[in-house]
Amino acid sequence: MASRLNPYITFAGDARQAMEFYQEVLGGTLALNTYGEFGQKDTPMADKIMHGMLETPSGFTLMGADTPTGDHKPGNNFSVSLSGDDEAELRGYWEKLSDGAHVSVPLDKQMWGDVFGMCTDRFGITWMVNIAGEGR
Repeated sequence: MASRLNPYITFAGDARQAMEFYQEVLGGTLALNTYGEFGQKDTPMADKIMHGMLETPSGFTLMGADTPTGDHKPGNNFSVSLSGDDEAELRGYWEKLSDGAHVSVPLDKQMWGDVFGMCTDRFGITWMVNIAGEGR
């Protein structure tokens, strides 16, 4: 799989509705995963979207999720996502992007099996880097 760069939008509890709307508008295949599917079954977030991805026939990719912390701020609710399975390439991007940045999630293996990190660069842009686990 080639690496990809795409927007990642956060929502205040209505990610499912928003992502389904974007699918109606843009077409394509929508995959939604809840927090409950990743070990948070007995929490208020169980039915909320932990990760959604819309891939369209035009080649667009849009990702989104509900914010677990309630830190949703309209107008400041997006990140840029770099993802793929080329570990060396993606780690190289991470090293450069995180240099001098505020790292909110260190690049490390996550509960969904991938290596993931998140940082806000020196220009105030939030970046997420996800390296697919083996067999993904």
